[in-house]
Amino acid sequence: MLYQSYQHLSLVIQCVLLATVIAVGLAVVVHRTPRVASLAGAVSAVGLTIPSFALLGLMIPVAGIGTATSVIAVTFYACLPILRNAVVGLAGVDTTLIESARGMGMGAIRTLLRIELPLAWPVILAGVRVSAQMSMGIAAIAAYVLGPGLGSFIFTGLTQIGGKNALNSALVGTIGVVLLALILDAMLLLVGRLTTSRGIRA
Repeated sequence: MLYQSYQHLSLVIQCVLLATVIAVGLAVVVHRTPRVASLAGAVSAVGLTIPSFALLGLMIPVAGIGTATSVIAVTFYACLPILRNAVVGLAGVDTTLIESARGMGMGAIRTLLRIELPLAWPVILAGVRVSAQMSMGIAAIAAYVLGPGLGSFIFTGLTQIGGKNALNSALVGTIGVVLLALILDAMLLLVGRLTTSRGIRA
């Protein structure tokens, strides 16, 4: 149980970290072009409607059964809320601040790192928190392709439905996922307090 919990949390954290890098990178590229930014938002919305079972089924011929398919599926879903929030957060940065930074001699990359990303970070982090909660559930479903984590308890309960320990097994998996989601959200709240400047929080 403890090992499966560690595997589940590790899978979600690694996938959300990877998704954050991908989504923020995409948002940085597209947020200054309104049409492309709108397209990214539409893709994000459509992507969230794809049933996770269907995506896992489509990935099996490509990545096989096991951890790789789980990582791809969880990372895909994790990207979507972060991308949407990152585009909104970066687009919401006051243009006068950006122009002032440029006027002070900052280049595009320095302006991005020192002005735009820090100001957009609270909005991006909100997307990361949504993504982390959603990924907990997706990671449980990934047990369908023999992915690591607590989903195996839930699927064992479902396959033994009507059996003596079916309900116990499903409950162990479900409660474990909920507890891990609460722990991860508390960790992200702490990250938010440590990485968001006091002026923005106020």
